[in-house]
Amino acid sequence: MTRDPFGAHVFPGDTPDYSPAEFLADLDVQLRDTAPIHLWSYIPTCAYRCRFCQYPVVLVKGDPGKLTQWADWNMREALLWLESVPSLSSAPIGEFNVFGGTPSLLPAADIARLLEFYRSHFAFGPETTVRFEGDPSTFTVEKLELLASLGCTKLSCGVQSFDDPVLKLCGREHTSQMCVDFIRTAQRVGFERISIDLMYGLLDQTVDSVRRDLDVVLETGVNSVVCTKLHLKSYAETRTGVAGEKPAAWQVDSYRSRLERDGHFWPTLDEQYEMRAVLTEGLRAAGYVEHPTMYFAANGIGPEKWKSIMVDQDRQDAEVAIGLGGSSSCRRSEAITDVNWQTYAAAVEAGQVPLGSATAFSPSGQETRAVKMALTSLQPLRDALHRNRFGHSLFDEPWASRFRSLEDRGFAVLSEDTVTLTPDGEVLVEAIINTEF
Repeated sequence: MTRDPFGAHVFPGDTPDYSPAEFLADLDVQLRDTAPIHLWSYIPTCAYRCRFCQYPVVLVKGDPGKLTQWADWNMREALLWLESVPSLSSAPIGEFNVFGGTPSLLPAADIARLLEFYRSHFAFGPETTVRFEGDPSTFTVEKLELLASLGCTKLSCGVQSFDDPVLKLCGREHTSQMCVDFIRTAQRVGFERISIDLMYGLLDQTVDSVRRDLDVVLETGVNSVVCTKLHLKSYAETRTGVAGEKPAAWQVDSYRSRLERDGHFWPTLDEQYEMRAVLTEGLRAAGYVEHPTMYFAANGIGPEKWKSIMVDQDRQDAEVAIGLGGSSSCRRSEAITDVNWQTYAAAVEAGQVPLGSATAFSPSGQETRAVKMALTSLQPLRDALHRNRFGHSLFDEPWASRFRSLEDRGFAVLSEDTVTLTPDGEVLVEAIINTEF
Protein backbone atom coordinates (compact mmCIF):
# COMPACT_ATOMS: atom_id res chain seq x y z
CA MET A 1 0.00 0.00 0.00
CA THR A 2 2.95 2.36 0.42
CA ARG A 3 4.19 2.18 -3.16
CA ASP A 4 1.26 0.74 -5.09
CA PRO A 5 0.21 2.43 -8.34
CA PHE A 6 -3.32 3.77 -8.65
CA GLY A 7 -5.20 1.04 -10.43
CA ALA A 8 -7.78 2.89 -12.49
CA HIS A 9 -5.81 4.51 -15.29
CA VAL A 10 -5.31 1.46 -17.49
CA PHE A 11 -7.20 -1.83 -17.27
CA PRO A 12 -5.08 -4.50 -18.99
CA GLY A 13 -6.78 -7.43 -20.64
CA ASP A 14 -6.61 -10.99 -19.36
CA THR A 15 -5.59 -12.44 -22.74
CA PRO A 16 -2.00 -11.49 -23.63
CA ASP A 17 -0.21 -11.69 -26.97
CA TYR A 18 -3.07 -10.04 -28.82
CA SER A 19 -1.98 -8.37 -32.02
CA PRO A 20 -2.33 -4.61 -32.55
CA ALA A 21 -4.15 -5.38 -35.81
CA GLU A 22 -6.78 -7.35 -33.87
CA PHE A 23 -7.22 -4.44 -31.46
CA LEU A 24 -7.72 -1.99 -34.33
CA ALA A 25 -10.32 -4.31 -35.86
CA ASP A 26 -12.16 -4.61 -32.52
CA LEU A 27 -12.15 -0.84 -32.17
CA ASP A 28 -13.51 -0.37 -35.68
CA VAL A 29 -16.43 -2.71 -34.98
CA GLN A 30 -17.36 -0.87 -31.77
CA LEU A 31 -17.10 2.56 -33.39
CA ARG A 32 -19.57 1.72 -36.17
CA ASP A 33 -22.39 2.49 -33.76
CA THR A 34 -21.10 4.33 -30.73
CA ALA A 35 -21.96 6.93 -28.18
CA PRO A 36 -19.49 9.83 -27.94
CA ILE A 37 -15.94 8.66 -27.23
CA HIS A 38 -12.86 10.14 -25.58
CA LEU A 39 -10.11 11.19 -28.00
CA TRP A 40 -6.77 12.38 -26.75
CA SER A 41 -3.56 13.62 -28.24
CA TYR A 42 -0.47 12.90 -26.14
CA ILE A 43 2.34 15.38 -26.69
CA PRO A 44 5.28 13.96 -24.65
CA THR A 45 7.43 17.08 -24.63
CA CYS A 46 8.71 18.45 -21.31
CA ALA A 47 11.21 21.15 -20.40
CA TYR A 48 12.54 18.97 -17.57
CA ARG A 49 11.76 15.70 -15.83
CA CYS A 50 10.10 15.73 -12.42
CA ARG A 51 11.64 13.39 -9.87
CA PHE A 52 8.39 11.46 -9.42
CA CYS A 53 7.60 11.09 -13.13
CA GLN A 54 7.72 7.66 -14.72
CA TYR A 55 5.73 8.52 -17.85
CA PRO A 56 7.28 8.49 -21.33
CA VAL A 57 8.50 12.04 -21.93
CA VAL A 58 10.94 13.75 -24.28
CA LEU A 59 13.03 16.68 -23.05
CA VAL A 60 12.93 19.66 -25.41
CA LYS A 61 14.28 22.58 -23.40
CA GLY A 62 15.96 25.07 -25.72
CA ASP A 63 14.98 23.16 -28.88
CA PRO A 64 11.77 24.56 -30.46
CA GLY A 65 12.34 22.37 -33.51
CA LYS A 66 11.65 19.27 -31.40
CA LEU A 67 8.30 20.69 -30.35
CA THR A 68 7.22 21.17 -33.95
CA GLN A 69 8.50 17.70 -34.83
CA TRP A 70 6.36 16.09 -32.14
CA ALA A 71 3.28 17.98 -33.29
CA ASP A 72 4.00 16.74 -36.82
CA TRP A 73 4.44 13.11 -35.72
CA ASN A 74 1.25 13.29 -33.69
CA MET A 75 -0.82 14.44 -36.66
CA ARG A 76 0.82 11.91 -38.97
CA GLU A 77 0.01 9.16 -36.48
CA ALA A 78 -3.60 10.37 -36.33
CA LEU A 79 -3.90 9.94 -40.11
CA LEU A 80 -2.66 6.36 -39.75
CA TRP A 81 -5.35 5.66 -37.13
CA LEU A 82 -8.01 7.05 -39.47
CA GLU A 83 -6.76 4.85 -42.28
CA SER A 84 -6.60 1.71 -40.12
CA VAL A 85 -9.91 2.28 -38.28
CA PRO A 86 -12.37 3.53 -40.93
CA SER A 87 -15.18 4.07 -38.41
CA LEU A 88 -13.04 6.44 -36.36
CA SER A 89 -13.60 9.40 -38.68
CA SER A 90 -17.36 9.35 -38.03
CA ALA A 91 -17.32 8.39 -34.32
CA PRO A 92 -18.69 11.35 -32.32
CA ILE A 93 -16.08 12.93 -30.05
CA GLY A 94 -17.37 13.65 -26.57
CA GLU A 95 -14.19 15.26 -25.29
CA PHE A 96 -10.84 15.92 -26.94
CA ASN A 97 -7.90 16.29 -24.59
CA VAL A 98 -4.38 17.42 -25.40
CA PHE A 99 -2.35 15.78 -22.65
CA GLY A 100 1.35 15.41 -21.92
CA GLY A 101 4.10 15.81 -21.16
CA THR A 102 3.71 19.53 -21.30
CA PRO A 103 1.87 20.35 -24.54
CA SER A 104 1.58 23.98 -23.44
CA LEU A 105 5.26 24.24 -24.41
CA LEU A 106 4.19 24.13 -28.05
CA PRO A 107 4.55 27.40 -29.97
CA ALA A 108 1.29 29.19 -30.70
CA ALA A 109 1.35 28.23 -34.38
CA ASP A 110 1.73 24.53 -33.54
CA ILE A 111 -1.11 24.65 -31.02
CA ALA A 112 -3.37 26.28 -33.58
CA ARG A 113 -2.62 23.82 -36.36
CA LEU A 114 -2.88 20.82 -34.00
CA LEU A 115 -6.38 21.81 -32.83
CA GLU A 116 -7.47 22.70 -36.36
CA PHE A 117 -6.20 19.35 -37.66
CA TYR A 118 -8.21 17.35 -35.13
CA ARG A 119 -11.34 19.42 -35.69
CA SER A 120 -11.15 18.92 -39.44
CA HIS A 121 -10.37 15.17 -39.39
CA PHE A 122 -12.56 13.88 -36.55
CA ALA A 123 -16.28 14.12 -35.80
CA PHE A 124 -16.30 17.11 -33.49
CA GLY A 125 -19.81 18.41 -32.89
CA PRO A 126 -21.62 21.08 -30.88
CA GLU A 127 -21.29 18.99 -27.71
CA THR A 128 -17.58 18.23 -28.11
CA THR A 129 -15.43 19.85 -25.43
CA VAL A 130 -11.72 20.61 -25.78
CA ARG A 131 -9.26 20.43 -22.92
CA PHE A 132 -5.58 21.37 -22.81
CA GLU A 133 -2.88 20.44 -20.27
CA GLY A 134 0.17 22.37 -19.12
CA ASP A 135 2.11 23.63 -16.15
CA PRO A 136 1.93 27.04 -14.45
CA SER A 137 5.17 28.31 -16.00
CA THR A 138 3.95 27.74 -19.57
CA PHE A 139 0.33 28.85 -19.22
CA THR A 140 1.13 32.47 -19.92
CA VAL A 141 -1.58 35.09 -20.41
CA GLU A 142 -0.94 35.02 -24.15
CA LYS A 143 -1.18 31.23 -24.32
CA LEU A 144 -4.38 31.12 -22.27
CA GLU A 145 -5.99 33.74 -24.46
CA LEU A 146 -4.90 31.79 -27.55
CA LEU A 147 -6.43 28.58 -26.24
CA ALA A 148 -9.70 30.32 -25.43
CA SER A 149 -9.81 31.83 -28.92
CA LEU A 150 -9.32 28.35 -30.40
CA GLY A 151 -12.37 26.97 -28.60
CA CYS A 152 -10.67 25.33 -25.64
CA THR A 153 -12.95 25.55 -22.60
CA LYS A 154 -11.13 23.32 -20.12
CA LEU A 155 -7.63 23.37 -18.65
CA SER A 156 -5.62 20.84 -16.68
CA CYS A 157 -2.58 22.05 -14.75
CA GLY A 158 0.03 20.11 -12.78
CA VAL A 159 0.29 22.25 -9.67
CA GLN A 160 1.20 19.27 -7.40
CA SER A 161 1.69 21.43 -4.26
CA PHE A 162 1.52 25.01 -3.03
CA ASP A 163 4.52 24.39 -0.75
CA ASP A 164 7.67 25.84 -2.36
CA PRO A 165 10.23 23.60 -0.58
CA VAL A 166 8.18 20.52 -1.53
CA LEU A 167 7.96 21.70 -5.15
CA LYS A 168 11.71 22.25 -5.28
CA LEU A 169 12.43 18.72 -4.00
CA CYS A 170 10.11 17.38 -6.71
CA GLY A 171 12.27 19.12 -9.30
CA ARG A 172 9.46 21.46 -10.30
CA GLU A 173 10.57 24.79 -11.73
CA HIS A 174 7.51 26.80 -10.78
CA THR A 175 6.55 28.40 -7.48
CA SER A 176 3.34 28.32 -5.50
CA GLN A 177 2.67 31.95 -6.43
CA MET A 178 2.91 31.05 -10.12
CA CYS A 179 0.25 28.40 -9.48
CA VAL A 180 -2.08 30.93 -7.87
CA ASP A 181 -1.43 33.43 -10.66
CA PHE A 182 -2.30 30.79 -13.25
CA ILE A 183 -5.62 30.03 -11.57
CA ARG A 184 -6.54 33.71 -11.28
CA THR A 185 -5.61 34.41 -14.91
CA ALA A 186 -7.47 31.39 -16.25
CA GLN A 187 -10.55 32.44 -14.29
CA ARG A 188 -10.35 35.95 -15.76
CA VAL A 189 -9.99 34.58 -19.29
CA GLY A 190 -13.17 32.60 -18.68
CA PHE A 191 -12.42 28.88 -18.91
CA GLU A 192 -15.42 26.88 -17.75
CA ARG A 193 -13.36 24.19 -16.05
CA ILE A 194 -9.95 24.74 -14.48
CA SER A 195 -8.55 21.52 -13.06
CA ILE A 196 -5.41 21.34 -10.96
CA ASP A 197 -3.47 18.25 -9.92
CA LEU A 198 -2.38 17.93 -6.30
CA MET A 199 -0.11 15.17 -5.01
CA TYR A 200 0.26 13.82 -1.49
CA GLY A 201 2.93 11.57 -0.01
CA LEU A 202 5.74 13.69 -1.50
CA LEU A 203 9.24 14.01 -0.07
CA ASP A 204 9.28 16.15 3.11
CA GLN A 205 5.55 16.79 2.78
CA THR A 206 3.59 17.00 6.03
CA VAL A 207 -0.09 16.80 6.87
CA ASP A 208 -0.01 20.52 7.70
CA SER A 209 1.45 21.25 4.26
CA VAL A 210 -1.46 19.42 2.65
CA ARG A 211 -3.89 21.39 4.83
CA ARG A 212 -2.33 24.58 3.48
CA ASP A 213 -2.76 23.23 -0.06
CA LEU A 214 -6.45 22.74 0.68
CA ASP A 215 -6.70 26.29 2.05
CA VAL A 216 -5.27 27.71 -1.19
CA VAL A 217 -7.65 25.62 -3.29
CA LEU A 218 -10.64 26.95 -1.37
CA GLU A 219 -9.32 30.50 -1.35
CA THR A 220 -8.82 30.58 -5.13
CA GLY A 221 -12.13 28.85 -5.85
CA VAL A 222 -10.64 26.58 -8.52
CA ASN A 223 -13.52 24.38 -9.62
CA SER A 224 -11.85 21.03 -10.25
CA VAL A 225 -9.13 19.20 -8.31
CA VAL A 226 -7.45 15.84 -8.90
CA CYS A 227 -5.68 14.43 -5.83
CA THR A 228 -3.05 11.78 -6.51
CA LYS A 229 -0.96 9.72 -4.14
CA LEU A 230 2.74 9.51 -4.94
CA HIS A 231 3.31 6.12 -6.58
CA LEU A 232 6.80 4.70 -6.84
CA LYS A 233 6.09 1.14 -7.88
CA SER A 234 6.56 0.88 -11.62
CA TYR A 235 3.44 0.96 -13.75
CA ALA A 236 5.23 -1.51 -16.03
CA GLU A 237 5.12 -4.07 -13.22
CA THR A 238 1.35 -4.04 -12.96
CA ARG A 239 0.45 -2.35 -16.26
CA THR A 240 -2.12 -0.17 -14.51
CA GLY A 241 -0.54 2.89 -16.11
CA VAL A 242 1.91 3.64 -18.88
CA ALA A 243 5.54 3.89 -17.88
CA GLY A 244 8.39 5.09 -20.02
CA GLU A 245 11.68 3.28 -20.40
CA LYS A 246 13.44 5.41 -17.79
CA PRO A 247 12.34 5.10 -14.14
CA ALA A 248 11.55 8.13 -12.04
CA ALA A 249 14.51 9.39 -10.03
CA TRP A 250 12.63 8.59 -6.84
CA GLN A 251 12.13 5.00 -7.98
CA VAL A 252 15.88 4.39 -7.79
CA ASP A 253 16.55 2.86 -4.38
CA SER A 254 20.08 4.28 -4.06
CA TYR A 255 18.80 7.78 -4.73
CA ARG A 256 15.99 7.38 -2.22
CA SER A 257 18.47 6.14 0.38
CA ARG A 258 20.77 9.09 -0.23
CA LEU A 259 17.89 11.51 0.30
CA GLU A 260 17.07 9.83 3.59
CA ARG A 261 20.72 9.96 4.70
CA ASP A 262 20.67 13.69 3.96
CA GLY A 263 17.80 14.13 6.42
CA HIS A 264 14.81 14.07 4.10
CA PHE A 265 11.80 11.90 4.87
CA TRP A 266 8.91 10.13 3.18
CA PRO A 267 5.50 10.38 4.83
CA THR A 268 4.44 7.18 6.56
CA LEU A 269 1.43 5.22 5.35
CA ASP A 270 -0.62 6.59 8.25
CA GLU A 271 0.36 10.12 7.30
CA GLN A 272 -0.53 9.48 3.66
CA TYR A 273 -4.01 8.36 4.63
CA GLU A 274 -4.36 11.39 6.89
CA MET A 275 -3.35 13.60 3.95
CA ARG A 276 -5.96 11.91 1.81
CA ALA A 277 -8.58 12.43 4.50
CA VAL A 278 -7.68 16.13 4.81
CA LEU A 279 -8.23 16.62 1.08
CA THR A 280 -11.30 14.41 0.74
CA GLU A 281 -13.14 15.69 3.80
CA GLY A 282 -12.17 19.30 3.22
CA LEU A 283 -13.24 19.34 -0.41
CA ARG A 284 -16.50 17.55 0.27
CA ALA A 285 -17.28 19.92 3.14
CA ALA A 286 -16.78 22.82 0.72
CA GLY A 287 -19.33 21.38 -1.69
CA TYR A 288 -17.06 19.52 -4.10
CA VAL A 289 -18.34 16.20 -5.43
CA GLU A 290 -16.00 13.20 -5.78
CA HIS A 291 -16.65 11.34 -9.06
CA PRO A 292 -14.61 9.31 -9.89
CA THR A 293 -12.33 8.51 -6.97
CA MET A 294 -10.08 11.45 -6.01
CA TYR A 295 -11.48 13.64 -8.82
CA PHE A 296 -13.34 16.52 -7.21
CA ALA A 297 -15.58 19.01 -8.98
CA ALA A 298 -17.38 22.02 -7.57
CA ASN A 299 -21.04 21.31 -7.00
CA GLY A 300 -23.05 21.70 -10.19
CA ILE A 301 -20.39 21.30 -12.88
CA GLY A 302 -20.53 17.51 -12.98
CA PRO A 303 -17.80 14.88 -13.20
CA GLU A 304 -14.83 14.98 -15.52
CA LYS A 305 -16.38 14.32 -18.93
CA TRP A 306 -13.54 12.22 -20.30
CA LYS A 307 -13.41 10.03 -17.19
CA SER A 308 -17.18 9.66 -17.17
CA ILE A 309 -17.11 8.47 -20.80
CA MET A 310 -14.71 5.71 -19.85
CA VAL A 311 -15.79 4.49 -16.40
CA ASP A 312 -19.45 5.30 -15.69
CA GLN A 313 -21.48 2.09 -15.69
CA ASP A 314 -24.00 3.36 -18.21
CA ARG A 315 -21.27 4.48 -20.64
CA GLN A 316 -17.83 2.85 -20.63
CA ASP A 317 -17.20 3.79 -24.22
CA ALA A 318 -13.98 3.73 -26.21
CA GLU A 319 -10.97 5.96 -25.85
CA VAL A 320 -8.42 6.55 -28.58
CA ALA A 321 -5.02 7.91 -27.57
CA ILE A 322 -2.72 9.26 -30.25
CA GLY A 323 0.90 9.85 -29.29
CA LEU A 324 3.88 8.25 -27.55
CA GLY A 325 2.72 5.91 -24.78
CA GLY A 326 -0.98 6.51 -25.35
CA SER A 327 -3.50 4.08 -23.85
CA SER A 328 -6.45 3.12 -26.06
CA SER A 329 -9.31 0.74 -25.36
CA CYS A 330 -12.59 -0.69 -26.51
CA ARG A 331 -14.76 -3.32 -24.87
CA ARG A 332 -13.04 -6.31 -26.48
CA SER A 333 -9.40 -5.25 -26.12
CA GLU A 334 -6.91 -2.51 -25.30
CA ALA A 335 -3.54 -1.35 -26.58
CA ILE A 336 -0.62 0.89 -25.64
CA THR A 337 1.37 2.93 -28.11
CA ASP A 338 5.13 2.35 -28.13
CA VAL A 339 6.98 4.17 -25.33
CA ASN A 340 10.37 4.21 -27.06
CA TRP A 341 10.46 7.46 -29.02
CA GLN A 342 12.83 6.12 -31.69
CA THR A 343 10.73 3.03 -32.34
CA TYR A 344 7.63 5.20 -32.31
CA ALA A 345 9.07 7.67 -34.82
CA ALA A 346 10.30 4.88 -37.09
CA ALA A 347 6.83 3.30 -37.18
CA VAL A 348 5.13 6.60 -38.00
CA GLU A 349 7.69 7.34 -40.71
CA ALA A 350 7.07 3.85 -42.12
CA GLY A 351 3.31 4.42 -42.22
CA GLN A 352 2.36 2.10 -39.36
CA VAL A 353 0.17 2.80 -36.32
CA PRO A 354 2.89 2.64 -33.62
CA LEU A 355 1.18 0.31 -31.17
CA GLY A 356 3.66 -1.47 -28.92
CA SER A 357 1.38 -4.03 -27.26
CA ALA A 358 -2.23 -5.16 -27.00
CA THR A 359 -4.27 -7.49 -24.82
CA ALA A 360 -7.81 -8.81 -25.17
CA PHE A 361 -10.61 -9.25 -22.67
CA SER A 362 -12.19 -12.66 -22.38
CA PRO A 363 -15.98 -12.62 -21.82
CA SER A 364 -15.39 -12.85 -18.06
CA GLY A 365 -12.59 -10.30 -18.37
CA GLN A 366 -14.94 -7.83 -20.05
CA GLU A 367 -17.38 -8.21 -17.18
CA THR A 368 -14.68 -7.82 -14.52
CA ARG A 369 -13.31 -4.72 -16.22
CA ALA A 370 -16.79 -3.19 -16.39
CA VAL A 371 -17.34 -3.74 -12.66
CA LYS A 372 -13.90 -2.36 -11.75
CA MET A 373 -14.37 0.79 -13.80
CA ALA A 374 -17.85 1.35 -12.41
CA LEU A 375 -16.58 0.99 -8.84
CA THR A 376 -14.00 3.72 -9.39
CA SER A 377 -16.83 6.11 -10.30
CA LEU A 378 -18.00 5.82 -6.65
CA GLN A 379 -21.58 5.65 -7.93
CA PRO A 380 -23.87 2.75 -6.93
CA LEU A 381 -23.56 -0.26 -9.22
CA ARG A 382 -26.98 -0.83 -10.78
CA ASP A 383 -28.01 -4.41 -11.34
CA ALA A 384 -30.35 -3.56 -14.23
CA LEU A 385 -27.51 -2.03 -16.23
CA HIS A 386 -25.26 -5.01 -15.59
CA ARG A 387 -28.00 -7.50 -16.42
CA ASN A 388 -28.82 -5.68 -19.66
CA ARG A 389 -25.20 -5.74 -20.82
CA PHE A 390 -24.06 -9.17 -19.60
CA GLY A 391 -27.26 -11.19 -19.34
CA HIS A 392 -27.12 -12.01 -15.64
CA SER A 393 -27.28 -10.32 -12.27
CA LEU A 394 -24.63 -8.80 -10.04
CA PHE A 395 -26.26 -10.90 -7.33
CA ASP A 396 -25.51 -14.16 -9.16
CA GLU A 397 -22.16 -15.89 -8.86
CA PRO A 398 -19.31 -15.14 -9.21
CA TRP A 399 -20.28 -11.63 -8.03
CA ALA A 400 -22.63 -12.43 -5.16
CA SER A 401 -19.98 -13.91 -2.86
CA ARG A 402 -17.51 -11.14 -3.67
CA PHE A 403 -19.94 -8.38 -2.84
CA ARG A 404 -21.13 -10.17 0.30
CA SER A 405 -17.50 -10.39 1.41
CA LEU A 406 -17.12 -6.63 0.92
CA GLU A 407 -20.35 -6.05 2.84
CA ASP A 408 -19.21 -8.28 5.71
CA ARG A 409 -16.07 -6.15 6.11
CA GLY A 410 -17.94 -2.85 5.96
CA PHE A 411 -16.80 -1.86 2.47
CA ALA A 412 -20.15 -2.11 0.62
CA VAL A 413 -23.89 -2.09 1.17
CA LEU A 414 -26.12 -4.38 -0.88
CA SER A 415 -29.74 -3.53 -1.63
CA GLU A 416 -32.29 -5.20 -3.86
CA ASP A 417 -30.81 -3.75 -7.03
CA THR A 418 -27.62 -1.82 -6.17
CA VAL A 419 -24.15 -2.27 -4.72
CA THR A 420 -22.88 0.87 -3.00
CA LEU A 421 -19.43 1.42 -1.52
CA THR A 422 -19.32 2.66 2.06
CA PRO A 423 -17.01 5.56 2.99
CA ASP A 424 -14.33 3.01 3.95
CA GLY A 425 -14.88 1.22 0.66
CA GLU A 426 -14.42 4.46 -1.25
CA VAL A 427 -11.11 5.10 0.51
CA LEU A 428 -9.88 1.60 -0.37
CA VAL A 429 -11.43 1.32 -3.82
CA GLU A 430 -8.06 1.04 -5.58
CA ALA A 431 -7.09 -1.89 -3.36
CA ILE A 432 -10.52 -3.47 -3.82
CA ILE A 433 -10.37 -3.46 -7.61
CA ASN A 434 -6.77 -4.72 -7.62
CA THR A 435 -7.26 -7.58 -5.14
CA GLU A 436 -10.92 -8.63 -5.09
CA PHE A 437 -11.54 -9.13 -8.77
